[in-house]
Amino acid sequence: MTHPAGGPVVHDAATLPSNDNVNPYAFSVDLEGQWFLQKGKMIAYYGQIDFHAIGHGPLDHLIAANFHSPLHASAWVVAQGRGKMLLADRAYDINSYDLDEGNLTIRSGNLLAFQPGLTLKQSIIPGFLTLLGTGKFVAASNGAVHFVEPPIRVDPQALVGWADCPSPCHHYDHAYMRGVLGGIRALTGLGGASGEEHQFEFSGAGQVLLQSTEQLMPEADTGGVPASAGPGVPGAQRPGSRS
Repeated sequence: MTHPAGGPVVHDAATLPSNDNVNPYAFSVDLEGQWFLQKGKMIAYYGQIDFHAIGHGPLDHLIAANFHSPLHASAWVVAQGRGKMLLADRAYDINSYDLDEGNLTIRSGNLLAFQPGLTLKQSIIPGFLTLLGTGKFVAASNGAVHFVEPPIRVDPQALVGWADCPSPCHHYDHAYMRGVLGGIRALTGLGGASGEEHQFEFSGAGQVLLQSTEQLMPEADTGGVPASAGPGVPGAQRPGSRS
């Protein structure tokens, strides 16, 4: 198929990049073995690839060694085989990162996939996961990601994660909360909160990852059991619809 100048770029299995971005919103994984993958993030693939649920199937040894987050187990699968996988997440920015004997904690909804060289654990901070070891992982963000060094205070909604530094503590601007506006809110319930009076405070060595907006990525329900035909399949019934 030919296209006029300025038309779309057409890829095939041979021309897709290897473990790199296709564009800012999609990433191509060159699969030869296994990757851990969050459900709903694979949009297409070439080759022979099988997907195994966490806790089931023939990969229990791999899962026992690399996946330690029971709260999120239903949202993940293991992709096994050889081929090319395209990953994306609702047209958010997608990037890959390399850890070298590293320690990175990331918001659970932002993590899309990771190599088995990394071990995933459940962070003591609710809503976050920790990756340990050496390997590549893929993550989404609402806008470009910026790396900053502690000591720093960040808006919780702009926080993507942190690497090789202690977990943050909460910081509240008590002068603001005890001020005139705070008193009015306490008495009347009017005025709301600006969102600026609460931050996460980081100290010590390491790096903090921030996205370019204070609007979190909406959480996607990735743990549900699919119906006989899912959304987007011709003839599938939507939840609550009648035949």
